[in-house]
Amino acid sequence: MGAVNEGEAAAHEGPAADPGGDSDFLQLDLRDAPAGGKADWLARRLRQAVADGRLAVGSRLPPTRVLAAELRVSRGVVTEAYRRLAEEGHVQGRRRGGTVVVAAPAPPARPPAAPSPARPAAPGPLFAGTPDAAVFDALRTAPARVDFTPGRPDLAAFPRAAWLRAERAVLAELSADHLGYGDPRGDARLRRAVAGWLARGRGIRVEPDEVLIVAGTAQALTLLHPVLRADGVDRVAVEDPGSLGTRQHLASGGLATPPVPVDDAGVRVDALRATGARAVLLTPAHQFPTGVVTSGERRRALLAWAREGGLILEDDYDAEHRYDRPPVSALRALLADRVCYLGSVSKLLAPALRIGWMVPPPRHREALTEAKRFTDLGNAVLPQLVLARLMESGALERHLRLLRGRHRRRRDAMIAALAAHLPGAVVHGAAAGLHLTVTYPPEIPDTELAAAALARGVKCQPLSWHRQTAGRPGLVLGYAATPPGVIAEGVAALGEALRDLA
Repeated sequence: MGAVNEGEAAAHEGPAADPGGDSDFLQLDLRDAPAGGKADWLARRLRQAVADGRLAVGSRLPPTRVLAAELRVSRGVVTEAYRRLAEEGHVQGRRRGGTVVVAAPAPPARPPAAPSPARPAAPGPLFAGTPDAAVFDALRTAPARVDFTPGRPDLAAFPRAAWLRAERAVLAELSADHLGYGDPRGDARLRRAVAGWLARGRGIRVEPDEVLIVAGTAQALTLLHPVLRADGVDRVAVEDPGSLGTRQHLASGGLATPPVPVDDAGVRVDALRATGARAVLLTPAHQFPTGVVTSGERRRALLAWAREGGLILEDDYDAEHRYDRPPVSALRALLADRVCYLGSVSKLLAPALRIGWMVPPPRHREALTEAKRFTDLGNAVLPQLVLARLMESGALERHLRLLRGRHRRRRDAMIAALAAHLPGAVVHGAAAGLHLTVTYPPEIPDTELAAAALARGVKCQPLSWHRQTAGRPGLVLGYAATPPGVIAEGVAALGEALRDLA
């Protein structure tokens, strides 16, 4: 998505001798701008106009060349101002539709009420008691002005133009046979593309016939339930802390989920052995929610455990989103016979596509293919072919590079805001992923803090939701889908909530 419809331009400000001009648009007068800060001044004036309603959502900004001519500045000044508003999420370039206002800044948080000697009210029903299977649906629909739900990708960055071009090309060359029932394993073209994607990005060398296309990691786990039980597996060990949603999914399939502690080096293999479980579900490249990368020593210990008869379910849910650390190879690249690899485009493109893949060990491949056949006869073919074309053309890798820069800026904004508004908190997992985990001194239960935050219009998840055993309270805060300015406002509200509870 472009920041402005006319494209990018350098933000130079032209010769200093130009006295500047004015414009009927918002009654802009360049004489009000400080020397050397014209782009800052214009971005600020536009932001104010959006905030106070003079530029309503849906209204169109002047073309950059028109406004630049009226103000007698270089076009780059206007382009840079528009780009900043686009990065903040306030405007969006729509090609022939121009640059359009799409969101107003969130209103400032209400000043906190005078402190009361009484203890704050208990958390509302959403955060009271043990979370059930419907808790994520309830949180998703809860009203909030700032949403820090972890795992939400930046859906506004979905590459609509690239997807549409690929879809048109696919439809132009699509044979009639492709519109019938396809291979339940997935279309051969996408399986080839995924095999190449995994080889380039995750160090996994597989043949296309080893790849099974599924409707996301959730369906992969559903297919695994009966296959594991038929193999005599009734327990799948899970990381602690680890994903509540994954734990609930395994439990829905009749599988027990004994917890295994996670420390700074990853899952503790001695504790895994103590559970007696024959299978374990891990997020080794970027552990959810702590962000720990499994160390080399732990990897070797895990592989030794697997060679003794264990099965590793490797959830590579957001391994491609890394910023400050080198890549790490997938466990599946090291021990193909004992690792079932799971991945998807839910965090890279959009969950709504419902496209993922699994690379099971050879002994489970046929049973999982049969399970997929009798579940839905295979994924929809057209989206598979479009995704394959994006992978083959390099468009998906270009999109990933764009996202990394965008996410890094949002992560940095959240870290800065946390330092300013929750100075005693500790940030975990900043080097990669789409979220941060924040722990703080244990006086305040994190469910109370999450409830107080939601009352202030900020949505997040308590760390205790993702624990089976006791541990420090904390919050899991997603940043990928939120512009930097809104991140700062939301974290400020979190700081107010924590101070009021304390």
